[in-house]
Amino acid sequence: MLSISEIKLGKLIQVAGEPYAVIKADHHKMGRGGAVLKVKLRNLISGNVLEKTFQGNEKAEEAAVEKKKVNFMYQDEKNAHFMDNESFEQFSLPTEQLGEKKKFMKDGIDIDALYFEGRPVAIDLPIKLELKVVSAPPGVKGNSAGNVTKVVTLETGAEVNAPMFINEGDLIRINTDTGEYVERA
Repeated sequence: MLSISEIKLGKLIQVAGEPYAVIKADHHKMGRGGAVLKVKLRNLISGNVLEKTFQGNEKAEEAAVEKKKVNFMYQDEKNAHFMDNESFEQFSLPTEQLGEKKKFMKDGIDIDALYFEGRPVAIDLPIKLELKVVSAPPGVKGNSAGNVTKVVTLETGAEVNAPMFINEGDLIRINTDTGEYVERA
């Protein structure tokens, strides 16, 4: 059981028998009153978002989720297809269930799949991924006062803001949690 001080961003908890990921957590302490934790949760199975408030001594049950290494094979209009690296079993997850993570998945990468009660429900990408820039507008000389960025297109089709010195063909690192440029690879 997790106390309200242990419920943080990214933690997996169980509500009404289903696994949820904490996507936002606001801790409030008011004068003489007890502490209150307001959280926004995303259901790992359906993708629905739920808001819940925990009072001072309430506890939450940690979701019993197992991680396994899987290989991302390909993505079609409705599903993303994966293969378990140990048993070689193939499975698919609906693309809407993957959320923003689907923008950064390229064929052949190894990622973690989260299993709840023996079935895959979500994926967990590495925090930083290296992706190739396939399209980048040229940087304009003299347009470099301050922190100037441009929108570049990655090999997965995702568009991110990157510094002006990034060119087509460069390999860059992306933070998969925020969707932001980190550094040149």
